[in-house]
Amino acid sequence: MVLSHLHGDHFDRVARRELDRELPIVTTPAAERKLRRWGFRAAEGLPTWSSRELHRDGTTVRLTSMPGKHGPGALDRLLPDVMGTMIDVERAGRREFRLYVTGDTLNRPLLSDIPERYPDIDAMLIHLGGTKIAGILLTMDARQGADLVELIRPKLTVPIHYDDYPVFRSPLAHFVDEARRRGWVRQVRTIARGETAPLTPPARTPPA
Repeated sequence: MVLSHLHGDHFDRVARRELDRELPIVTTPAAERKLRRWGFRAAEGLPTWSSRELHRDGTTVRLTSMPGKHGPGALDRLLPDVMGTMIDVERAGRREFRLYVTGDTLNRPLLSDIPERYPDIDAMLIHLGGTKIAGILLTMDARQGADLVELIRPKLTVPIHYDDYPVFRSPLAHFVDEARRRGWVRQVRTIARGETAPLTPPARTPPA
């Protein structure tokens, strides 16, 4: 399991009660400490830019912690540490697929290192929702999300985390409209709850 951070909308009471205590969980160092106190012995915290590799049947999956920032300014210190995850799948030493999961981050300057270090991203799962508490933005809204797409330039973008709670103020339609206005809506794939879909990118160039 890849866990952006330890908040109830990512790891709830059911997960805490029902998940196998031996399940490997890759997360932030702070979340690792708490998960281990709860008995999750295989939790592993990754500092930013560090990696964990999994190997099976000639395939390597590399998980690398990406930077993230959940809140603006000093407020961020009151919120859990967050991470994104870059997932590289390799066979015979050759990369076959690269997926970026943003986690619950705002679009901040610290993310600008990601496309420098990790170009050619096949797909991005982008956490949206425009979460607002007391008027303060805590997850990306449509505009921030679209700006991040144009920074990262994935071949395919899949929006997630946008309609689970009343504090989400930026619906999926706003992001799709923003993508259409900017000219790359065909590179966005929406997935209904319970639906499955391939992450094969469309045969088009990424956003300029």
